[in-house]
Amino acid sequence: MSSHPFPAGPVPSHRGRAIPLVGADIDTDRIIPARFLKCVTFEGLADGAFADDRTERAGAHPFDRDEHRGASVLVVNSNFGCGSSREHAPQALMRWGIRAVIGESFAEIFFGNCLALGIPCLTADPLHVAELQQAIAADPGAELYLDLEALQVELESEFVGANRWPVHLDPGPQRMLVSGQWDGTSQLVAHDGELKATAARLPYLNGFSRL
Repeated sequence: MSSHPFPAGPVPSHRGRAIPLVGADIDTDRIIPARFLKCVTFEGLADGAFADDRTERAGAHPFDRDEHRGASVLVVNSNFGCGSSREHAPQALMRWGIRAVIGESFAEIFFGNCLALGIPCLTADPLHVAELQQAIAADPGAELYLDLEALQVELESEFVGANRWPVHLDPGPQRMLVSGQWDGTSQLVAHDGELKATAARLPYLNGFSRL
């Protein structure tokens, strides 16, 4: 089973259109309702992303609006991804097409689950987040450029002009994303020779012959 439908490797930057999702404390049960957790694989989770919210809003939810089709950056508010620790939440967002999230703050486990998929979750000042959400709403077709090395996001819009905001990411996660170290599978493959050499020296992997 493939758990990651996107290319692996370093994530130094990302360019794409964005979706403003306004509201604090959006929990993982809203991101992917519990009934979708029965799936055997993650493959079909895109359809379940915000399923209940989308039904309640009858086509008005940002994920259903035509102007946001193909968008890849989600701009949220505070405590996004709170609630249960289900890894299905970032999986659903990733399979819908989200490649980065910018917000005021994130639940710790949600942040970690996103990092394990190579999805950067960057924080910004609440005022800057509001400005960014408003700029995207004014021009949904504008392209956003997220620079993980310079830690800034830029939105170039013919309606609101060029705007640049600082974002934050702790040094550890930043280094993992920019270098590609977030991708454990690729790290194992890249060091296959070293792993085999180490395994050959371990008694419990060699019939305890070295005891």
